Amino acid sequence: MRTFAIAASVAALALSFVGPASADPIIIKFSHVVATDTPKGKAAEKFKELAEKYTGGKVKVEVYPNSQLYKDKEELEALQLGSVQMLAPSNSKFGPLGIREFEVFDLPYILPDLKTLRKVTEGPLGARLLKLLEPKGITGLAYWDNGFKEMSANKKLVAPGDYQGVKFRIQSSRVLQAQFKALGSLPQVMAFSEVYQALQTGVVDGQENTWSNIYTQKMHEVQKYITETNHGYIGYVVIVNKKFWDDLPADIRDQLSKAMKEATDFNNAQSQKENDDALAEIKKSGRSEIIKLTPEQDEAMRKAMEPVYKDAASRVGQSLIDEFQKEAKSTTN
Repeated sequence: MRTFAIAASVAALALSFVGPASADPIIIKFSHVVATDTPKGKAAEKFKELAEKYTGGKVKVEVYPNSQLYKDKEELEALQLGSVQMLAPSNSKFGPLGIREFEVFDLPYILPDLKTLRKVTEGPLGARLLKLLEPKGITGLAYWDNGFKEMSANKKLVAPGDYQGVKFRIQSSRVLQAQFKALGSLPQVMAFSEVYQALQTGVVDGQENTWSNIYTQKMHEVQKYITETNHGYIGYVVIVNKKFWDDLPADIRDQLSKAMKEATDFNNAQSQKENDDALAEIKKSGRSEIIKLTPEQDEAMRKAMEPVYKDAASRVGQSLIDEFQKEAKSTTN
């Protein structure tokens, strides 16, 4: 009996030593809606690699691309409920959640270049916007670039009048609705994963997106013309469920923050290259004609979209719009 007791004590002691080492890893389900070979897709995989490395395997990141788990409209609710821990939705997704300030990113021509963008996202203005997510149970970790948007359709889009009556797919955004209504178009909210088929079947006539999204989703195969407008910006906010993040051990949180910073640098360095490469491949395919606007045509487009700012001011706040425009002026001066 005494031998059995000793054996049991030894076994218990052994378990006390191996217990923590053999504990199950912390799982982070990272869901997103684009292809793996986009800037966001590659950055998500980079974060997985670095997070698992820096935590010594204490964290396992499961990446689910291409709406495998949730579509655009579903993913934010899934994060708030804890069904997934991490997302990288576009800035447009936060307006419908009630955080209207993020709609400022959707304003046409508000961010003239990447230098201005960096001043916003890496400065106090960007940090202040991330804090607005917390009452919704969300912690914002980083801003990831995708790039600037181009217009595509099965008709040539050169002058503002060319947009009259064209059905455009948009993300759920009041600003984007106002943008296309200012052009006389018919905006239609649709999940990103459904756009290719909608273009192919004629449910919508056109869409706006970055070169990398257009190419990886094969939209250029079902659109005759793409106009190089660079009128808007698509970026993402990497977010986590706030309770999940706050409950992590401090050392794990620090290691994940380090991994996120490096993944962010990786994403932003890759973004322009991916878009340049995608444009080259689209040109090579010969499936879409690329249209470049003259300075006069570009100015006409900007003028046609001016009413969008007035429409947005009541929701976004004129002071926030002014701050963005101030950053743009200080960058170009």
